[in-house]
Amino acid sequence: MRWLDVRRHSLTKKGAMRGRGSHLSADGIALARFIGSGVGPYERVVTSSSPRAVETAVAMGFAVDDTVEMPSGYVPGEIPRHAQWDWTEPYQQIADIIRKSRTVAAVAETHRAIWSDTVEGVTEDGSALLIGHGGAIELALVACSPDASHNTWGTPFAHCDGVRLGFTGGRFVSVEFHRAPQSHPRPN
Repeated sequence: MRWLDVRRHSLTKKGAMRGRGSHLSADGIALARFIGSGVGPYERVVTSSSPRAVETAVAMGFAVDDTVEMPSGYVPGEIPRHAQWDWTEPYQQIADIIRKSRTVAAVAETHRAIWSDTVEGVTEDGSALLIGHGGAIELALVACSPDASHNTWGTPFAHCDGVRLGFTGGRFVSVEFHRAPQSHPRPN
């Protein structure tokens, strides 16, 4: 079995500091460091091409092997930005939308293919890390496990939340959520 750990990027700067220097805030770097101290090692690390995703992997303590353009999970006319936070059963809602919309299904399939390509690049029993974005991770996860009990998966991905997927025989066979702590140790 191969393993894929997927994490949402960490906390970003807000207000006047946004767009200056690093994309992650000091709290975002502290959270990523905390998460990184308890995971890995990884044979392969892939992030979205967004600087906040790359910075998250580096703050976690992992060099980035590759960046990939990842489409947004927010599909105009189908899934509004941050809509998943308003849904009682977000993964079930996403599964229903994927079944009804070819456009959303295509976005979900693009992400599933990126996830598969990432984990296929490691040896048997090896692990890969992928850093992505809220809205897209939820779509990809449903596409990777279309027959799962989506109504039991809980909330959407907050910053640095993660999921570990088992991969064998060319498909994802297990899903284990790893939620980031709501508060984390601050650096000295």
